[in-house]
Amino acid sequence: MKVFLIGVDGQLGSDIREYFTCKQIEVQGLIGLKEIDICDYEGTSQLIEDSSTDLVINTAAFHNVDLCEDKVGDAFRVNVAAVKNLASICRKLDIPLMHFSTDFVFDGGKNNPYIETECPGPRSIYAISKLGGEGVVQYMLEKYYLVRLSGLYGHSGCTGKGNINFVETMLKLAKDSKKVRVVDDQVLTPTSTRDVAEKLYELVQKGKYGLYHMTNTGECSWYEFACEIFRLSGNKVDIEPITSQELGAKALRPAYSVLDNKNLRDAGIKDMRDWKQALKEYIENRQ
Repeated sequence: MKVFLIGVDGQLGSDIREYFTCKQIEVQGLIGLKEIDICDYEGTSQLIEDSSTDLVINTAAFHNVDLCEDKVGDAFRVNVAAVKNLASICRKLDIPLMHFSTDFVFDGGKNNPYIETECPGPRSIYAISKLGGEGVVQYMLEKYYLVRLSGLYGHSGCTGKGNINFVETMLKLAKDSKKVRVVDDQVLTPTSTRDVAEKLYELVQKGKYGLYHMTNTGECSWYEFACEIFRLSGNKVDIEPITSQELGAKALRPAYSVLDNKNLRDAGIKDMRDWKQALKEYIENRQ
């Protein structure tokens, strides 16, 4: 099997490449928008055709949530229009597309995990654009893996955020700041890109197309996530819980965006491990 991976140097893409390669899947990787402009239909189509791939995986996205509020055109260009290009190419070549979305498509009005069939209610330009990308994939393709993720962190960092993730941000603040303030009224599930890569491989082996939630199990606020990071890393930090209003971020976030991986279980794939176990392994490997 051959995979054409867009965003191979990113936080998720690097772990997909590593894990798929160790499973003897040939991965041809391109560094997202640096090497391929997926908004350029003709150029992208030629690259994918020349690769003779069996599956296109797209991890490229405009995912700076607050910046999307100002860069609306860029958000929709990358998160919707470019996805339409990829879907058109995959339909023409009769190959599946794997594309990623976010827990932020939900409005956060619940207090129990969202399953795949529940109605989205995006609260930001970023979330609206990602939901638009979902709609394009579902409208144009029959062969697709559409995967919603939450609170991603991985050793490669996140290219859209300066090659850093929440874990690394907290560890840096532990060294540079006397006091750390973290939001305590947004609940999610922190998710390891390594664990996601393993489940993606299982899903591809099953060959069951559709919409999936894919996160580690359990839930916490960003504040609780930060406390666990400091505990596992041995950092004694003065940390203060604050509200979203006190933080004053430009874009709204859902108060509760925990995802239930129901469709994965229905496909015969076991739940991922608890988020604390995954974080412990990440911290240990980092050290």
